Amino acid sequence: MTQTLILIQCQDAVGLVANVSNVLAKHKLNIVTMREFVDIEHGKFFLRVECTGNVEESNGLYSHLKAVLPPNAEIKINPSHKKRLAILVTKEHHCLADILVRHYFNTLNGEVCAVIGNYDNLRDFTERFDIPFFHISHENKSKEEFEQEISLKLREVAPDYIVLAKFMRILSPKFVSEFENRIINIHHSFLPAFIGANPYKQAHDRGVKIIGATAHFVTNDLDEGPIIVQSTKNIDHSYDVQKMRRAGQEIEKAVLVRAIQLITEDRVMLNGNKTIIFKA
Repeated sequence: MTQTLILIQCQDAVGLVANVSNVLAKHKLNIVTMREFVDIEHGKFFLRVECTGNVEESNGLYSHLKAVLPPNAEIKINPSHKKRLAILVTKEHHCLADILVRHYFNTLNGEVCAVIGNYDNLRDFTERFDIPFFHISHENKSKEEFEQEISLKLREVAPDYIVLAKFMRILSPKFVSEFENRIINIHHSFLPAFIGANPYKQAHDRGVKIIGATAHFVTNDLDEGPIIVQSTKNIDHSYDVQKMRRAGQEIEKAVLVRAIQLITEDRVMLNGNKTIIFKA
């Protein structure tokens, strides 16, 4: 049976769920799951619907949905299911390794189309998975030149999303705006605590009892973009910086891959500087 996925964002109004359900019934689409959320403060409505039935035989579905929704409603019908992912790395391997192993065993629900590194360290490992690796060095270049080279390569490989898997470079507003709402970062801290560099040393010096990691969309505000996934681990006084870092890396891997899975399954919708997550 053919599956149909529908995503809707619009201003809230009375009867939206009933209106959408009636349209789908008229097009002989059977609702399997329907998840909705209303941001009461801002009067915004979010909907994710999975149906069975052939949408190609349902002529005019988009226009019929548009007719029963408020003006300027955003409607997506069957967005590309297997998202293309470009992974940006520096030297650390743990997040990349987890992604590529899952990609190899087809449990990522996304296609890794390229890995780009500002160092060449991870080329051999990447190419063992028959994934193209592109070395674009930042050395002896201006920030603008470096980012322009990356941008050209990204346009060539055409990813749906860019994943910063421990890519330890701060991106310029120009670069971020070119790929707006398409860059995902893993931050080695439970944001908003300990932003910037050396978070584990910051955490150790502070004597924290919880460490964590945060996957978020990248915006022009450093480490302050909409949060997708966060997780934490309890620790104690016996953790030095290295032990804390090792524990943190395990959290980073889990958090990043969970964020990728949510994104590739079209379960994440942006709401200003927040995210709406429709879990399975």
